[in-house]
Amino acid sequence: MDDRIRDNSTDRAADQVARDLQRPRTTAERMQRGVDLAVELLEGCDHAGITLVRGRTLTAGPATDDIVALGDRLQDQLGEGPCLDTVRQSRTMYTADLRHDKRWETWGPQVAEKLGVRSLLSLLLYTHDRSYGALNLYSERVDGFTAEDLVVADSLATHLAVAMADGEEIEHRGVAMINRTVIGQAEGILMERLGVLPEEAFAYLRGISQRSNRKLLDVARELVSTRVLPSGVDRSIAREDAQPDPV
Repeated sequence: MDDRIRDNSTDRAADQVARDLQRPRTTAERMQRGVDLAVELLEGCDHAGITLVRGRTLTAGPATDDIVALGDRLQDQLGEGPCLDTVRQSRTMYTADLRHDKRWETWGPQVAEKLGVRSLLSLLLYTHDRSYGALNLYSERVDGFTAEDLVVADSLATHLAVAMADGEEIEHRGVAMINRTVIGQAEGILMERLGVLPEEAFAYLRGISQRSNRKLLDVARELVSTRVLPSGVDRSIAREDAQPDPV
């Protein structure tokens, strides 16, 4: 990795990363913009993509082109490669020449020959409490990334990880809000049909959930969808479910 200097300063490039990734977008759009920015701002980067962590599985995320997808697929097939190791070892991986890197003796030469990739930089996407995957940057030149590229790439990885964490939190909040709304609608149906109080309606849903060994949310969804009460349901049953358990 040499010290060639780009026309744009590192600070200006990092500022552009921050501005672009903070604009209102979905998480998928931010990730796609992130890999596009890598090619736009990093002198040595010809292709870029993201490897995503899904539980214990690694999957291919947004990419600039098919070169990245083919490289990811080959890593999956061979079970080796810098993108996999970045996530597994939780650290940045850099190789100046894939043809001669002993860490990936099979994957490296094949990628160099088939895809024309010579060097690669892979950075972990993480926050203080978890890892989201890796940002993978491919160059068609030997030792293709400058020292400035590394600084901008690190800034890009940091902002992408924050964007992914924010998106996950918003998604969780949205799901929780939808679930509460569905349960509230089911309670409203019971209150109207049976003339019971809110706490009695919720207790009835809970009782059906326990007796049928189904999730309370599934019971509520069915009631809201069909508007049909289970047979034999009346006000006394709802109020019976609302009674506190004996001590």
